[in-house]
Amino acid sequence: MRHRALPSTSPAGRAGASPRRDPLAAPRGRSRAAVATATGAAVLLVAGCTTAVPVEVAPYAADPTCAEVVLALPRDLGGLPRLGTTSQATVAWGDPADPVVLRCGVEPPGPTTDRCVNADDGETSVDWISVPGDERPDGAWLFTTYGRAPAVEVLVPASVAESSSTSFILDLGPAVAEVEQTRACL
Repeated sequence: MRHRALPSTSPAGRAGASPRRDPLAAPRGRSRAAVATATGAAVLLVAGCTTAVPVEVAPYAADPTCAEVVLALPRDLGGLPRLGTTSQATVAWGDPADPVVLRCGVEPPGPTTDRCVNADDGETSVDWISVPGDERPDGAWLFTTYGRAPAVEVLVPASVAESSSTSFILDLGPAVAEVEQTRACL
C-alpha cells in the first residue's frame, strides 16, 4: 500500500505566504527586553490601582447592620477618594499610605468620662467619643460611636487632621445612623 503525502495546509506551505511567527517572539522591530519592560510597567500600573488598604477586622464586623452602614457611606469623604480595604465592614478614604479608616463592629464603649461630642447636621445626630491626636502616640484622632451597638470607629491620621478639619465626621452621620442609638452623651 502506498502512502501519499497530504498537501500542506499551513500558510508557509502556500506559495508566496510568509512563514508562521512564533507567538512568544517579540513583535517586529522590538526587543524582548522592551516588551518585557512594557508588560512589567502595565502590571505595576494595574496593581497600583487595585492595592487594598490593610485594615484589621473588628470583632463584630459580621453584624448585618455593619453591611447597611458600609453601603450607606459616601464615595468621597471631605474631598478624599474612597479606597478598597482588606477586611469586612471597613472603608478607607484618602492616601493609601495614610488613610482615614472606618471600622464597623468594634466593641461598644460603656459609660465613660472621655470627651463625648455630638455631631449634628440638623437632620442626623450621632454621639462620638473623641480622642484627640495629642492624646495618642501616633497623633491620629480616634472617634468611636457612643450608644450604638455595634459601634463604629473612625481613625483620622495626623496628616489629615493637620491639613483639614475633622468636621467630615458629619458626612458619616446618615450611614452611622443605620445603627440604632440606645444611649446618648450627657
